[in-house]
Amino acid sequence: MSDNITLRKGLDIPIKGVAAQKTVKTVVPATVAVKPTDFKGFLPRLLVKEGDRVLAGSPVMADKTHPEILLTSPVSGTVKEIVRGEKRKLLAVLVEADGKDGSVDFGTTAPTTDAVRETLLKSGLWPAIIQRPYGIMADPAIRPKAIFVSAFSTAPLAADTDFTLADRVADVQAGVDALARLTDGGVHFSIGAKTEMASPFHKIENVIKHTVSGKHPAGNVGVQISHISPILKGDTVWTVSLLGVAAIGAVVRTGKLNLARKVAVTGPAAKDPAYVTALPGTPVKEITETTEGVRIIGGDVLTGEILGPDGYLGFFQDQITLIREDDNRELLGWAKPFRFNEFSSSGCYFSWLTPRKKYDMGTNVHGGPRAFVESKCFSDVTPMDIFPIYLIKACLAGDIDKMEKFGIYEVLPEDLALAEFVDPSKNEIQSIIQDGIDIMLKEMA
Repeated sequence: MSDNITLRKGLDIPIKGVAAQKTVKTVVPATVAVKPTDFKGFLPRLLVKEGDRVLAGSPVMADKTHPEILLTSPVSGTVKEIVRGEKRKLLAVLVEADGKDGSVDFGTTAPTTDAVRETLLKSGLWPAIIQRPYGIMADPAIRPKAIFVSAFSTAPLAADTDFTLADRVADVQAGVDALARLTDGGVHFSIGAKTEMASPFHKIENVIKHTVSGKHPAGNVGVQISHISPILKGDTVWTVSLLGVAAIGAVVRTGKLNLARKVAVTGPAAKDPAYVTALPGTPVKEITETTEGVRIIGGDVLTGEILGPDGYLGFFQDQITLIREDDNRELLGWAKPFRFNEFSSSGCYFSWLTPRKKYDMGTNVHGGPRAFVESKCFSDVTPMDIFPIYLIKACLAGDIDKMEKFGIYEVLPEDLALAEFVDPSKNEIQSIIQDGIDIMLKEMA
């Protein structure tokens, strides 16, 4: 086990639009959405109907497989609408807020395993715990090998947790104390080496602390796990975002559900990149201005979800990225090396002469899918002890034995997002990895 992890591989994408460390407004939404689609493995069963009154923390739906796992309302108000999609798939429950901040009181939580588990299940925070391998919702009946928390992010334009959660150190401490009750292997807590001493979290106790340095994806918890305690066949570990740890700590300390977070509004198309205080489920149009010709992404440009102007902030999201829609085709663009306004990870353009420049990147992928080219570009940006090119091909072939051999237990799609970015063949590598994971879940569960 290493307390200091230095990564040599990776890539920081130089995109414009980092959020200034200021909070420009607090959004008090008229309506919030509770979305079961935010949680992989959650099979929703409705517990409310239109017109029902709810409090913050009131159960809205339960999991069909594990009925003790609940999703709860982040606000008090009235159930306004049940939103369904094709084949009556439940997409969201819309709650009209009453502005009264009424909340279920879960009481203070005793420092025992059973009490912590019960509070997280009743408050609707259990789905904040992600189980690896496969990145699914954690099984309450399992005691994991260890729990991992990344206290920083290196994703493009990611929210700065040292800023967004600086006033919630007590909640983070209470959260890791509670999580430590759920495992015998301790809570592994990783901090960025560059800001370790300045970070408000460097004095967090009751954790196994690690410092990590390197380019993106150094902040990915999956990359950190691979260097701390790799996941082998038969292992189970849990991960929790720092935002989730703070929410868990708040409900343990106060007995009240608090899902508020500072959301970074970022990207080249953002007029004033800064932070906005909001709740998960807040309509995007209340967080940021929506403009025609701009793509609204919940999360970062590598792994985020396209929300659109009528979308809602996701449960795990503390960032919205705005980039311009761009589908223009440039004649012989690949043959023009003098392109100082285009970034190339391989140094094909002379933009490498300005290494500190930030770029106005859009949605243009500069080409379409083509023959799969074997190169070392994937391994150059994947700081894990796996064979990414062979893992990707094994997932394409649906070969379970080879997927196991080449590292399917250690990765989620986000861990190979950079491979997708640098891929000269323009393959949707994250989708390929997710398809491989789905095969493993179906065949190995």
